[in-house]
Amino acid sequence: MEHSILLVDDEEVFRSRLVRAFEGRGYKVFAAGDYDEAVRKIRIHQPDLAIVDLRMPGKNGIELIKKAQQIHRKMRIVVLTGYGSIPTAIEATKLGAVSYLPKPADVDEILSAFAKDPDLRMELEENDFSSPSLARLEWEHIHRVLHDCEGNISAAARKLGVHRRTLQRKLNKYPPKK
Repeated sequence: MEHSILLVDDEEVFRSRLVRAFEGRGYKVFAAGDYDEAVRKIRIHQPDLAIVDLRMPGKNGIELIKKAQQIHRKMRIVVLTGYGSIPTAIEATKLGAVSYLPKPADVDEILSAFAKDPDLRMELEENDFSSPSLARLEWEHIHRVLHDCEGNISAAARKLGVHRRTLQRKLNKYPPKK
């Protein structure tokens, strides 16, 4: 069974990377960069699943979860954020989110989160749960630290304990596949 998925994130690069990854797995993907666009796509397409970023310009992910539950109660939602906290995680799950993941999350982590919902009955292939390589984990950690430093390469290099040029070389590489 082909699932449709709504991906709501204001970071265009991250959003487009996830769109390609989900389409590569056979999902019909609808992407939105903010609350208003997401609400329109929920009304029109009624996706089975949604990945919602908490922090967005304008109305946030919590407000979107509330609205999405009013429009399409059967849609399953996973919250994704780089600014996680226990109170927001609790609030998101109380409102109907099936899981809460820190950024950057990859497709395997997101699908695993959806698969934990007993009402969804998602059938995932065993290879969907392969653990990421050390190179992939390093790449994700570097990008998480860089995001925490608001894109400041010098500050990120200091936090990571590497030379600035070394960090720049690592940032110019494409992410490892696994």
